[in-house]
Amino acid sequence: MTTHPTPRTDDLAAHVTQPLHAHIPAPLRDCFNAQRAAFQNARNPDLQERRNDLRALHRLLVESRDALVDAVNRDFGCRSRFETLMTELLQGQEAALDAIRQLPRWMKQQRRSLDVTQYPLASAWVQPQPLGVVGIVVPWNFPIGMAVQPMIGALAAGNRVMVKMSENSAHLARLLQSLLPRYFAADKVSLFEDAGEGGDSIGPLFTQLPFNHLFFTGSPQTGKAVMANCAANLTPVTLELGGKSPAIVAPDYPLQKAAERILWVKMLNAGQICTNVDYLFLPEGQEQAFIAHAQRIVAQRYPDLLNGEYTAIIDQRQYQRLQAMLQDAIAQGAQAVPLMPGAPGDAARRIMPPVALLNVHDGMQVMQREIFGPLLPIRSYRSMDEVLHHINDRPSPLALYLFSNDRRLQEQVLSQTLSGGVTLNDTLLHSGQHHLPFGGVGHSGMGHYHGREGFLTFSKLRPVFRQGPLRTVNFLQPPYTGLPGKMLDLMLWRNR
Repeated sequence: MTTHPTPRTDDLAAHVTQPLHAHIPAPLRDCFNAQRAAFQNARNPDLQERRNDLRALHRLLVESRDALVDAVNRDFGCRSRFETLMTELLQGQEAALDAIRQLPRWMKQQRRSLDVTQYPLASAWVQPQPLGVVGIVVPWNFPIGMAVQPMIGALAAGNRVMVKMSENSAHLARLLQSLLPRYFAADKVSLFEDAGEGGDSIGPLFTQLPFNHLFFTGSPQTGKAVMANCAANLTPVTLELGGKSPAIVAPDYPLQKAAERILWVKMLNAGQICTNVDYLFLPEGQEQAFIAHAQRIVAQRYPDLLNGEYTAIIDQRQYQRLQAMLQDAIAQGAQAVPLMPGAPGDAARRIMPPVALLNVHDGMQVMQREIFGPLLPIRSYRSMDEVLHHINDRPSPLALYLFSNDRRLQEQVLSQTLSGGVTLNDTLLHSGQHHLPFGGVGHSGMGHYHGREGFLTFSKLRPVFRQGPLRTVNFLQPPYTGLPGKMLDLMLWRNR
């Protein structure tokens, strides 16, 4: 009979560090091996090195600002300069500087209490340590921000980083490939275009690398494939996905103010935001009043959709997808109401005007799929229970927005629903707070990042127990009659 002994620790280590599969492209394979070797030689960067890395990332954003804005504009065809500066560069610069300030506190050992059997001579603490090599898969909608924000957490935690950009961010990817060597060694931070040899996507191969953590932002469908690839290596994942994020306007909230704040996010980046308002609940009878406010607001903010301040849909495939969703809704009885009457947009440049949709129902694509564009389905309701039932009967959204000054109603909605994050009386802003974690739940994702939560995501919180000079467990050793039994009885009594 042949037996198979349990592998020794050194056997397992040899397995973990074995060469990567030959089907992984050489650039990916060589970069990963170099970063893994560099981490093995310097496993726990000190505070100064981590701060230097964050300062280098901050300098890259500041010193190459115009080139970065131009590259994103070229990838979109038309991307508002103001929006790139505000939503990507400003956010990234703030987050890097904040991490530099907070890092000593984040890295500090956390003292923990002891249980009654060890008190008071031993000690215990949690020690954050780097994981190793982190992979980051970046979407196209905020390509600078979604590369930089998780990178801040990974570098603050002391890791090495490999980044894979979207196929729709080719100009930005090439720019960053030329810039990064000025700020980082390749074995600290490296970035890859999506297209490999022959123009095929390297995404599936990138996510097959045995990273110590993989951070992915994208659709739920692709997220499932990414998670399956990572499962083969037991690579932990953070998935930032999307879904149908609702906004609710309560009867007590001023309708004009709600329209101003909802239209802000619905037209920001032409609606191409994972936390955007995907559909809107209005009290029955307020639909036409909301439309009137919305049309006035859009006309004031965007007198000309073609002047460069309104962002284009990223590519022809996405533009056609949105047009097909719109036509599907109309064919099934929805009323399409242009929010810029008389403005046709520009199909050749993929400039798509915003459209509200009334009389929508669940059979329409706009109510089944994440929209990711300037379409706003509107549903009316008679009771808040009806709204909560609708939301809870579907996968948990990435964001939820409630417009109400009624604190009891706010608490009801917060306690009776589940979403990745919430903004009350506004939209989107919870996702831009550096001291709030950002992340989905269920179908909209798993894991968190931003600020301290980003540091913790890319760290191993290593528990450490140090025995004192006197081992209290000695009093609980056999034979159990006598003192051990009495001590156990006493402890059980104290914890009754």
